[in-house]
Amino acid sequence: MQILRYTAFSTDPTGGNPAGVVLDATGADDAAMLAAAADLGYSETAFLIPRGPGEVDVRYFSPLAEVPFCGHATIAAAVAYARANGVGPVRFHTSVGPVEVTTVDDGEITATLVSVPPKSAEMTDLDALLSALRWSPDDLDPALPPRVAYAGAWHPIVAVRSRERLADLDYDFDALSALMAAHSWTTVDLVWRESASVFWARNPFPPGGVVEDPATGAAAAAFGGYLRELGLVEVPATLTVHQGDDLGRPGVITVGIPADPEAGISVSGTAIAMSDPSDSAE
Repeated sequence: MQILRYTAFSTDPTGGNPAGVVLDATGADDAAMLAAAADLGYSETAFLIPRGPGEVDVRYFSPLAEVPFCGHATIAAAVAYARANGVGPVRFHTSVGPVEVTTVDDGEITATLVSVPPKSAEMTDLDALLSALRWSPDDLDPALPPRVAYAGAWHPIVAVRSRERLADLDYDFDALSALMAAHSWTTVDLVWRESASVFWARNPFPPGGVVEDPATGAAAAAFGGYLRELGLVEVPATLTVHQGDDLGRPGVITVGIPADPEAGISVSGTAIAMSDPSDSAE
């Protein structure tokens, strides 16, 4: 397998969220995909198995396990696929359902995915989550209540009152990892609202074997669904989510929230190769 190295939600190879992309993983078994993802060490690697023009099966692996869906690796894979096959629509067949992706080239290739229909649920174990984060209830923004949201993977949504609180993140890795495993949470989406349409986010990701995900498309989609379901944003809406700045890897995620309560959430961004394909792992 040739593994391409891309970073998503940035036009700078030193920004955004790195992802591995395998454009043709035909014949690779689970063990081979997991080993490749672990060897690469990025938070996720996307493995594509072509079905035909504009149709691919895709699986996502962190260094520790397979994950049901990954937004940043989808954006990275879509841009890599477009560079190899041309821009346009492509359907990603994922374990959570089909995800429609479109790429356009306006001087740089931008990809937009449309998530599966989102949903949310009441938060359980909030006290344990705050304890693992080493945060207190006083840190929380009462206008954005804690909830668990889904748009292909489950993410607790926890909003804080200040940018300073979001920047000061020093969580208990083992405690948070155990709690997330018990609830099958993928990342924790920590957010701060700068304005009606601008947010900042951080995403601890201990189940993937990394401390933090620099830019998380799946969580951004789940967050968009959460905002619509709770009536916390006027729809239709376009949001900007800044993520990765506190890690020195700034990225920008654009989230589109249609008014239809059953419609998927769109997530858009750029991606750029971090190395020449000839240097990629085999």
